[in-house]
Amino acid sequence: MNDLPIVGIDKQIDVLVNSSGITTGAPLIKEILRTALGLGKDDLSTLDLKIANSALREMREAFQMFTPYVQRKKVTIFGSARTTKDDPVYRQTEQVAARMAEENWMVVTGAGPGIMEAGMAGAGRERSIGVSIRLPFETTANPIIAGDDKHVSMKYFFTRKLMLVKESHAFIYMPGGFGTLDEMFELLTLAQTGKSTPAPIVLLDLPHDHFWHRIDEFITDQLVPRKLVSESDRAFYHLSSSVEDAVNEICGFYTNYDSMRQIGKYLVIRHRLPISDDQIGELNDDFNHLCSEGLIERALALPVEVVDHDALDCQRLRLRFIRNNFSELRRFINRLNSFVPVN
Repeated sequence: MNDLPIVGIDKQIDVLVNSSGITTGAPLIKEILRTALGLGKDDLSTLDLKIANSALREMREAFQMFTPYVQRKKVTIFGSARTTKDDPVYRQTEQVAARMAEENWMVVTGAGPGIMEAGMAGAGRERSIGVSIRLPFETTANPIIAGDDKHVSMKYFFTRKLMLVKESHAFIYMPGGFGTLDEMFELLTLAQTGKSTPAPIVLLDLPHDHFWHRIDEFITDQLVPRKLVSESDRAFYHLSSSVEDAVNEICGFYTNYDSMRQIGKYLVIRHRLPISDDQIGELNDDFNHLCSEGLIERALALPVEVVDHDALDCQRLRLRFIRNNFSELRRFINRLNSFVPVN
């Protein structure tokens, strides 16, 4: 008898979703509605319900804002809101953003002052996307992106950080304070644990200024010897002190590698350029330890990829990936990008 009300609610949810005309993702929409109703039955405080409602609403707004640009390569630039326009770091940020825009990338920032404004100044309004946070002392976006359709304002840091990371294909960190360090270490944690898609992470210093090099020294001298991280985890980020080196690191990551997707027991790695049997042999010689069994091998698009129209113009490799060594997977991508194209 206790199951009857649940069955009745499920039928009403089915009717509601089906009658709304929703087709794509309908099962997940139904699950979201069930979760929302569950929140109502959990005797939560008004504050808890407000947090859940606000988070979902502003994620929807951000998803809508990013949708027209889903096919565009995007780089997120992080750094201090306190950096002034006469600071060399501000000018370097403008320069690296301008170079990425020249390479046809869009630049995403937190839409505030300092480094965020510098990134947008370098990229220009047309190539800028802003995800701002509402703070008592910072209530509007910087003048470059304010009023633009490519800007969304968020209440919570956790939803804002999600959108700054989820939608981008590369990341540049300029010197910054607690917030920048928090964002940098969180992204490295996501990379280390396989919770994010592999992407280039550049820590950009001024020439002869060693902000990020000192952070790297801390990692090397303190975290690695204590076995709190592995030496190989340093492969997740690239230290740089020049704009051109930073741009080359990012663009070079996508010279051959396109994307990857876990499908059932296989990790499918999509690449743009043909590779030879000898090159696949080299990958097996040096990276077969990433396989739980079998070899790294050529593959055709799997049925789910075809249904989703997912990178069908790419060639593919597949392996049964042991999901515990993501730094080595990063090295695998570097090797894939190093291959000279074959005819």
